[in-house]
Amino acid sequence: MRRSEVHAAESVACLNRALNQLKDIWEEIGIPEDQRLQRTDVVKKHIKGLLDMMIAEEDSLRKRLMSSIESCRKELDVLCTELQLSPFEEDEGRTMLQLEKDIRSRLEVMMKQKSQRVKELKTLYKQDRELCDIMCSVPFCIDLDSVPSLEQLDSYHSYLNDLTKEKDRRHGEFVGIRRQIILCMEELDQLPDTSFERDVVCEDEEAFCLSSDNITALQLLLGQLEDRKTENELVCSSYRTKIQELWERLQVPQEERDGMSDHMGQSRKKNMDALQAECRRLEQLKIKNMRNVIEDIRAEVALFWERCYYSLEQRQAFTPYYGDDYTEEMLNLHQEELLSLKKHYEDHRELFEGVTRWQDSWTLFLQLEKKATDPSRFNNRGGNLLKEEKQRADLQKSLPKLEKSLKTQINLWEEEQYREFLVNGQRFLQYVQEQWELLRLEKEREKNERQLKKNQQIEQDLLYGTAQRTPSKRRLAETPTPGKARKLNATSSMSSSTPNSTLRSAFGGTMCQSPVLRPPMSASKIPLRTPGRVGRTPRTVERNKENISHLNGTALSARSLKSFQI
Repeated sequence: MRRSEVHAAESVACLNRALNQLKDIWEEIGIPEDQRLQRTDVVKKHIKGLLDMMIAEEDSLRKRLMSSIESCRKELDVLCTELQLSPFEEDEGRTMLQLEKDIRSRLEVMMKQKSQRVKELKTLYKQDRELCDIMCSVPFCIDLDSVPSLEQLDSYHSYLNDLTKEKDRRHGEFVGIRRQIILCMEELDQLPDTSFERDVVCEDEEAFCLSSDNITALQLLLGQLEDRKTENELVCSSYRTKIQELWERLQVPQEERDGMSDHMGQSRKKNMDALQAECRRLEQLKIKNMRNVIEDIRAEVALFWERCYYSLEQRQAFTPYYGDDYTEEMLNLHQEELLSLKKHYEDHRELFEGVTRWQDSWTLFLQLEKKATDPSRFNNRGGNLLKEEKQRADLQKSLPKLEKSLKTQINLWEEEQYREFLVNGQRFLQYVQEQWELLRLEKEREKNERQLKKNQQIEQDLLYGTAQRTPSKRRLAETPTPGKARKLNATSSMSSSTPNSTLRSAFGGTMCQSPVLRPPMSASKIPLRTPGRVGRTPRTVERNKENISHLNGTALSARSLKSFQI
């Protein structure tokens, strides 16, 4: 049972108790029956009137709620249509008060949404107009009199974001191009002529219309100015190159060159005029000094002949080089030849530099080969001998690799040029082979000379009994001890009839007594020691050096002793 029903039952019980109390009071007073009826009617009318009034008020409330619900429903339908939302759906089983509250709350929320969308649309439209004025673009297509949907607002937002980014990009591009245009005009000593140029250079940055046409016109203007600037730079560069060449050929003093230093780094109009005037002055001076200029060019031509490895026939093909008619035509021919040589060298620089590297390596290799046969190289100090041997070994490995690489490059060059690659009039690979062959022949010749010299020395030793001594520390180890040296002297003085027989008898008897004096094949590497004197100190060896002078007639090298024994 509801609490309201309980309260109603309590009200009826209370009313019954009140009527019973009135009845008891009336009886106690002794009010007649007819007056009781009257009084009961009064109570009834009073209670009925009060209840009727309350019922009327509650019924009026019910009607107001129904009217409010109906009007809210209509407004909700309109808002749903404007906001492009689905219709409001009422929950079943809701009372009128709950329904009216729900509908009114929903209505307030949708009214707020409508207000926000309209406000946002106005803000976006204002931003759109500003961007359109700056970029000269068409505004976003949207109905300002209707409430926009969320999708329309999102599209509007995206459009304005992209438009803002494009505006920022164009503004940055405009600022950069404007700065370059101003710099170019300053370097060209040019003032803005057209209204567009004045708008770009003189007006405020924010006032410039960032339309696509204006950006294109900016790029075109910058391109024209850069072309003029590049043209001026090329002209000035050619002037500078020509001036430098003429300065060197005419041997212009440094003081005069310093006077042009301000114009040698910039390419403005005043610099170009100054460079042009200097060129004219030097050309006139060149005509007066034509002979010296041609001689200088000839020296440079000869230098590039060497770099390009021209043969004598190729050099003689340029007949003006050998003429003595120093005219302007002769100068032009030499300049054309020099330019042709420079271009030829630059086009094949890598190949010529490779040949030069081989030639330098080959020259160094020949020098090291020559040093390798020099006996005095064993007297070196500081490890030079080891460094030279290592360098020679490296060159023996690197030269074939370099020759193989050059062979590949030369084959490619000959395929492209349809002619042979010549070095001093000879094919390079053939030249390399001849150099190796010459080295081989030279080694054989030196070997034969050494063998011949050795044979002659042996014959001389056999004939005269003399042997050349080399002042080497290793020879000191092969000399006999002082005691045995004295024995040798004594033996050699016994007979003087024939030197060879004396030497044979002396050394023959001594070597039978002491096998130490018979040196092995590696006597130059292992010092001889006398048996019984293993512990000889360096000081004792130094004292033995004093006795070397007594062995001039008898002390022979290991090879001489061996030949004598034979």
